[in-house]
Amino acid sequence: MKKYSYVIISIVITLLTVSCKNKFDINKTGALVKVGNKILYRNTLEENMPTGLSSDDSIIAAEHFMRSWINENLLYEIAAKNINDKENIDLLVENYKKSLLIYQYEEQLINERLTKEIDEQVLYDYYNQNKDKLKLDKPLIKGLFLKVPVNAPQLSEIRIWYKSKTSGARENLEKLQLNNMTIYNYFVDKWVDFNELMENFPKEQLTKEDLTVQTKTIEKQDASFFYFLNITDFLLPGDNAPYEYAKTTIHEILINQRKIDFLKKTEDDLYQRAVNKGEIQFYNE
Repeated sequence: MKKYSYVIISIVITLLTVSCKNKFDINKTGALVKVGNKILYRNTLEENMPTGLSSDDSIIAAEHFMRSWINENLLYEIAAKNINDKENIDLLVENYKKSLLIYQYEEQLINERLTKEIDEQVLYDYYNQNKDKLKLDKPLIKGLFLKVPVNAPQLSEIRIWYKSKTSGARENLEKLQLNNMTIYNYFVDKWVDFNELMENFPKEQLTKEDLTVQTKTIEKQDASFFYFLNITDFLLPGDNAPYEYAKTTIHEILINQRKIDFLKKTEDDLYQRAVNKGEIQFYNE
C-alpha cells in the first residue's frame, strides 16, 4: 500500500511538472500498473485528470482513477473466466457494434445531405394547423422589468413611468437607463419565461402572490436595489403557445420528420438497388 501511495504521489508531481528524479522512479515506458494483461499508462491517467486542481486534490483524483481502473479490470478478469453464456455476450456486442455503425452512418448522411433550413411559411403553416396541440408548460409574460440602484435619481418618476403605456414614459426610462439602471428589459412586444425573469428578484422578498402570474405590477427593494416589474399580458401553463415561442419546437419537429422521411427513403433506395443487382437472394421452400 505504501508503494502504491508513492506511485500516486510521483505521478502527480510529474503531472504538475515538478522534477522528481531524485525521489521517485517513474517507469520509462510510461506504464503505471498492470492487471492481468491490461496496462494503465501515464498518458491515459493524464488525459483523465481534471485541470486546475491543487497538489493534494490531484493526488486524490489520481488515486481514485487508478483504483477505479484496477477494480474494473480485476472484475473483468474474474467475469471473463467465470461467465457461462459467453456466446450471448458476443452476440450482444456484435449487435451493439452493428447498431452503432448504422447510427453513425445515418448521422453522417443526414449532416451531409439534409439541410436544416426550413422556410418561415412552412413553420407558420404547421403552427396554424397544430396550435391546439402546442401547449405551454410554463407561464409566459410580456411587460417591462427594471433593476435600479437605491441612490438613482428620479425614483418617484420611475415608479410612475414603468406602469405607463405611453411612448413618452418609455422614452424617459430609456434616457435614464444608461447611467442609472442595472437592468432595463422592455419586452412588451415579445413573450418571456416568467420564472426565469423572477430569478432577478431577491428570493427572500417574493411572496406566493408575487409568483402567481396575472396582469399586475411588482415592486421590491433590498439594501442595494429597487426592482420594478409591470406585466402587461400573460399566458399560463396549458394555454396555446404563441407562434414566436413555439417556433423553435416546430423547427425541431419538422427537422426530425425530415430525418425520418430521409432515412426511410435511403433504406428503400438501398433495398431496391440491392434487389436490382441481385445482391439479395430469397430462398423459397
